[in-house]
Amino acid sequence: MPHHSFLGVGTRRDRPSALHDRRQAIAELGAVLRTVIAQTTATEATAAELRQCAALLQAATAPLAPHTRGRPAMPSADDLPAGVRMYNPVTGAGSALAPPLRIELVDGHAVGTCTLGPAYEGPPTYVHGGISALLLDQMLGYAASTAGRPGLTAALDIRYRAPVPLHTPLRLEARVTETGGRSITVTGDIATADDPHTPLVQATATFVALRPAQLAELFGQALHPDTIEPFAAHD
Repeated sequence: MPHHSFLGVGTRRDRPSALHDRRQAIAELGAVLRTVIAQTTATEATAAELRQCAALLQAATAPLAPHTRGRPAMPSADDLPAGVRMYNPVTGAGSALAPPLRIELVDGHAVGTCTLGPAYEGPPTYVHGGISALLLDQMLGYAASTAGRPGLTAALDIRYRAPVPLHTPLRLEARVTETGGRSITVTGDIATADDPHTPLVQATATFVALRPAQLAELFGQALHPDTIEPFAAHD
């Protein structure tokens, strides 16, 4: 199957280098967009300056419009079995919305790190509660996937113990607590990096593995025919 990207149609021979280069370009653009969001949500510029910036940004993004994919299509830079999701809103290097959250396995637990700026603000100087839920859903799903039990979120229970501060390095952790049948239960929390043993937000989630027929019904048009395990990494 030929590989399609903004760089044009490639061949199997040139696919790895072209794909790697395009992923790098996506990550570079994502980093710039996150800088734009950080600056625009913190600016006190004048109305004239804001309108000038808006016009420049509109012109800068015009070349992207002809290449927009539709809903059923997966990003050509993604690789579901390998867990590559370039535009994931929590971890994607190409996402303007993602902090991005960095996750690694430490002693069998999923451990994430990030710092949230004013774009994620809810109460003044603190993180929006919905953002905390978003981060924890990703963390808990990642823990389930790396335990060999990937699935979709069936239930997510959040306990807010204290506000999560902005502009502060955060540490997130998730661990599997129970498995049974097609479901798995995972718990996790958010704390500051300086005080990782005092949870600010805690969560428990249940994830359910989909049957092949459910996978086909929900994601059939989006999945590559060679995809065996579409949830190798959560979302």
